[in-house]
Amino acid sequence: MATLSLTQFLTLDGVHQAPGGPEEDPSGGFDLGGWSVPYGDEDFGRFITEVFERPTAFLLGRRTYEIFAGYWPRQADPADPVATKLNALPKYVASHTLTTADWNGTTVLSGDVAKEVAALKERLDGEIQMHGSAGLAKTLMAHDLIDTLHLAVFPVVLGKGMRLFADGATPSAFRLTAARTTAAGVAIQTYERAGRPAYGSY
Repeated sequence: MATLSLTQFLTLDGVHQAPGGPEEDPSGGFDLGGWSVPYGDEDFGRFITEVFERPTAFLLGRRTYEIFAGYWPRQADPADPVATKLNALPKYVASHTLTTADWNGTTVLSGDVAKEVAALKERLDGEIQMHGSAGLAKTLMAHDLIDTLHLAVFPVVLGKGMRLFADGATPSAFRLTAARTTAAGVAIQTYERAGRPAYGSY
């Protein structure tokens, strides 16, 4: 059985929208895209390389899939660890609007996403990785299907934009298993799912 991990870039106020560029996701009138770019130093590059050493498959939401599919198939450098894995390994995209996907190795999941992802985890081995895909991630977290969170928290407050943990998120507890900070100030934390929160009083 495979585990499912999510690697997500966040601001200090929890925004995940459009970290990589102004045109990445302007939905809702969001005009602050590209906020992660100034912090992409060598330390951060090493973290990304480590992440991409582990996957056996990828699971993506439609928007993230289309962003990736528009770029990574054209990157053919065999020394690029991200391109090598993304282009070679199986990719699953959850979408009710895509009927076909022409990026090599892609399968479209168009049914009940929670059931399809649960079946995928049962069928595969190793680590299925999600990157971005926050809308899909919220759905899967509500069904306790994401096992590991890798949250890269950037020292930026935007005050608007889509948030990963918004009102209505399922109450969940996690266990911190790793933490590091890049020279540019990005706090990278790894959490394992640990059931529901415990409550008490002081």
